[in-house]
Amino acid sequence: MKRTDLRNVAIIAHVDHGKTTLVDEMLRQGGVYRENQVTEDRVMDSNAIERERGITILAKNTAVYYKDTKINIVDTPGHADFGGEVERILKMVNGVILLVDAAEGPMPQTRFVLEKALAMNHKVIVVVNKIDRPDARLEEVEEEVLELLIDLDATDEQLDSPMLFCSGRAGTASLSPYEQGTDLTPLFNTILEYIPAPEGDDEGELQLLVSSIDYNDYVGRIGIGRIERGSLRQNQEITISNFHNPDATHRSRVVSIYQFDGLSRRQVESATVGDIVCFSGCEDINIGDTVTSTACVEPLEFVKVSDPTLEMTFSVNDSPFAGKEGKFVTSRHLRERLYRELLRDVSLRVSDGDTTDSFRVAGRGEMHLSILIENMRREGYELCCSTPRVLYKEIDGVKCEPMERVEVDVPEEYMGTVMERLGARKGELLDMQMRGSRQRIVYSIPSRCLIGYRSEFMTATRGEGIMNSIFDGYAPFKGEVVMRFTGSLVASETGKSTSYGLFYAQDRGPLFIGAATPVYEGMIIGENPKPGDIAVNVCKEKHLTAVRSKGADEALTLITPRNMSLEEAIEFINDDELMEITPKSLRLRKRILNTELRLKAEAARKKAMLQ
Repeated sequence: MKRTDLRNVAIIAHVDHGKTTLVDEMLRQGGVYRENQVTEDRVMDSNAIERERGITILAKNTAVYYKDTKINIVDTPGHADFGGEVERILKMVNGVILLVDAAEGPMPQTRFVLEKALAMNHKVIVVVNKIDRPDARLEEVEEEVLELLIDLDATDEQLDSPMLFCSGRAGTASLSPYEQGTDLTPLFNTILEYIPAPEGDDEGELQLLVSSIDYNDYVGRIGIGRIERGSLRQNQEITISNFHNPDATHRSRVVSIYQFDGLSRRQVESATVGDIVCFSGCEDINIGDTVTSTACVEPLEFVKVSDPTLEMTFSVNDSPFAGKEGKFVTSRHLRERLYRELLRDVSLRVSDGDTTDSFRVAGRGEMHLSILIENMRREGYELCCSTPRVLYKEIDGVKCEPMERVEVDVPEEYMGTVMERLGARKGELLDMQMRGSRQRIVYSIPSRCLIGYRSEFMTATRGEGIMNSIFDGYAPFKGEVVMRFTGSLVASETGKSTSYGLFYAQDRGPLFIGAATPVYEGMIIGENPKPGDIAVNVCKEKHLTAVRSKGADEALTLITPRNMSLEEAIEFINDDELMEITPKSLRLRKRILNTELRLKAEAARKKAMLQ
């Protein structure tokens, strides 16, 4: 059976190349909205963090209708840390739309997602987006895409992929780089002509691979996947099996079936080959499971998701302020939440730590783990997190470390500074191109050497630089590198910070707190520009004198404290430091809070190193 009335397609691209904006216009021109209906931009970014940060984190499904054909569209994340979302949803579609920015051209994530799509023999439609940018380089970008396809060993058919030129914001597309077009009709027509219709045996026994999981408070866990064979009916008895875990086979029943229709889900009684469906009633369904009929249990192999490269330790908050702001504070709560995240995030790994109240959490990168932390604190969790550390591998008896391919786009005057710092961090120059007044530099650098560099990079380029990176395999260990050249200002007493105490502490370095902030001994309240820690008392009061004036304290001028974001805090902390995460606060602290004990431990460490 060939479903000529259906197409399944995913939109893949590098971050900020315009996927979600293009989907907005496809929904508008696909008849999803009523005429004159008020709509919001980036409607697919429904998650609160997605809207705040302007990035897509979770892959999402929608559907439009064109010429009596239903087009299922999957909007995917563009950030490299969420590549696992892209890898798993490629099993649901028959082709992809590859978006490339008309000015930036192919970027690291473009290469990653395209390589995955080509490996699965998906048809590719190349869309050069943002052609209305004043710095657009249409002809050069067209050549760069073809070079990328050749570099990734694309077949002759994939090299002949159609190329369109779009403006997602204006909602136009054309087949020629010299015409802007009037609407997205050329894109819709190309999807119908070039993306193959789903095929399968509609009379055979049911076979459906679960590629995503959703949750609803009323119906519980919801499985999402494409029907590869047979049909799925409401109240049908099914068998859930897993290709990689034969012992997990068990029976269940489908209670409700939904199909995507625009931005909503429409309940149906049955679905057949090629349909992307959501179904409820199976509380123990997981990503990678196969739903089959009870008469023929044949599990499908799930895509091999790339291994994580970065690990952090999550532990119970044991600071003096523990339990004051959070709702979930025990190790039981923490364990339950982390293992629940595994059911949805296929690229995350969680294991028990060295103590009963700590857990090792491994992910794709700093942003991958920071999004998990941010979600947990918004849900009411309190926890402590360590500095990230890379995961090494032993390959042929050689210790190897994960490498990153870094592409840096900077104004020419900052190029020397950037190259000097990347070189000091064991970076190896791969390519260099001049584009107008800006320089494109490509480096291969150890993943651990990028930790803490992004904020330094933005400062060095006065905010004008663009840096993107993606995992680029493993290489032999490059040797030790000192990546933090500053120390910390650490509170030596517990209490509330005073203007008087802060005024004399701010001469030692930038502060992270303001006046009247509760602090405890061992809490990091600022940065020491030189290596090593300094204990400071920010709670001290001015002594009373016979000639003390009423407004004496008001004359003290304090420098505005530096408010650190979660990502900046992850980059800042050292091995002997922790982040204290609560729903209302983000504090930095030393592992050993007592000043005397901490100094003794540091002295013992230095003595051991000398021996």
